[in-house]
Amino acid sequence: MSTEEPEHVEASITDSESKQIAVRLLLYPDALLVQKQEWVNVQLDEEDEVFLNMVREVEIKRDPGAGFGLFVKGGAEHRLPVLISRMMKNQAAEKSGQLLVGDAILRVNGVNVESSTHDEVVSLLKEVEGDSVNLSIRHFRPASYFLNKGNEAKDGPGASRIESTPLSSLPRLEKEWMTALTIPLLYARISSYINGTDKLRNNSFDVVGVEGSKSGPITFENSQITSQWYHTIAAKMQGLLSQMIQMTNQLMTKDDQIHLMCWAHQKMCLDQHHWQGWKEQFIAIKAADVYIFDSPPMHACDWNKCESRFKVYECMLKLLKDSELLDKRQHCCIIRTGSRREIYLSVDSREELLKLEKIWHLASNQAVKGLVSKTFGCTWQGQLSGLMLDLDQGFSLYDHHNKSLLWTYRFGQLKMSSDDGVSKLILNFMADESKQIEKQVIDCSDLQTLIFCIHAFLSAKLSTVDPTFLASQ
Repeated sequence: MSTEEPEHVEASITDSESKQIAVRLLLYPDALLVQKQEWVNVQLDEEDEVFLNMVREVEIKRDPGAGFGLFVKGGAEHRLPVLISRMMKNQAAEKSGQLLVGDAILRVNGVNVESSTHDEVVSLLKEVEGDSVNLSIRHFRPASYFLNKGNEAKDGPGASRIESTPLSSLPRLEKEWMTALTIPLLYARISSYINGTDKLRNNSFDVVGVEGSKSGPITFENSQITSQWYHTIAAKMQGLLSQMIQMTNQLMTKDDQIHLMCWAHQKMCLDQHHWQGWKEQFIAIKAADVYIFDSPPMHACDWNKCESRFKVYECMLKLLKDSELLDKRQHCCIIRTGSRREIYLSVDSREELLKLEKIWHLASNQAVKGLVSKTFGCTWQGQLSGLMLDLDQGFSLYDHHNKSLLWTYRFGQLKMSSDDGVSKLILNFMADESKQIEKQVIDCSDLQTLIFCIHAFLSAKLSTVDPTFLASQ
């Protein structure tokens, strides 16, 4: 974790019992710390330490007919000494100013009780005759913190002690911010949505580390602070991912570069009437492939463990308008694959969605330029053929048997296309000489993939700024 001075803010977290717990967030460049206030013993000086470790002889005097005002815990049955756990306000033990919560009772009126049970010591104290009792005690530090913590929580600071006595500050408890959770920000995710739904949280968000650490809903005073901290944390996460991509790409060839890594939410059922189940997925675009992971690929071998993988030029990315959304989640898109599968995704901001679209087209163009050409098996006028898409030559149809060229058109000659949604594709080209439309009808079993590849090749051609192609558009 970085040694830089962290940004910090106070907030609250909802626990498992729906209670609000005050927390402080410390934001470092590579980690988010969640701190809670804990009661801690203040460090004592040497003289006080010696005093607490010595055996003390004390006499407690009580008013006639009254008790000593002591509560004890522990005993031999718990493998503990009998400990003073609490002193009643304004009663003998407290008024004496000689006892501390956490003191172990060693002897009662000279009777050794170090091996006695809780009930035996209680009985011995109750049987004391007269108005005083002599106790041999020694402070038991391991139990002092927990007993004092309980008393402080019940009665507030200073409980069970008289402020004017020499022992009033021994041992003293103070509240300090203690780190309860550390969330590494590399590969972490942040969301304002209630997990698995399209419901936004009110002035809160959740941060989840890649190793499973969860902040729980972090709630802030108002929407402005919520938005500020959301974007600050998200920016640090994205910065770390960008650094990781850059470092990884330095070890890879030019043709195997990572273009994008990000978290998204996938809608698991596209039926609008189905319950709204969303699942966090990690999206990566690497070289010519789109990967969908349940968890990020942190090692080279993890790239083979993806849930889904597609060629970017064999798919289509469509950003959805508000009228096309299936529920209240915004910033959505659909990846349509050649197998007619639809992957419905949501990201957390419009900027992320536009970045995904931009990188998608960039990766597709680069992949097509590296591929140069791709051939699809089809039939044309009843004969087996091969339709070749070539970045330089355009559309070319070859006879399957003798490999002879049946026809060819530049990309710029394509004026219109249509399909029947099953296997038939109609391409309308303008002939160079006659300027007449020539219709070519082909039948391809992999129609959807072919259509997406045509779009990818056209986009890649456009990106080369071909004057003939641009003029035809």
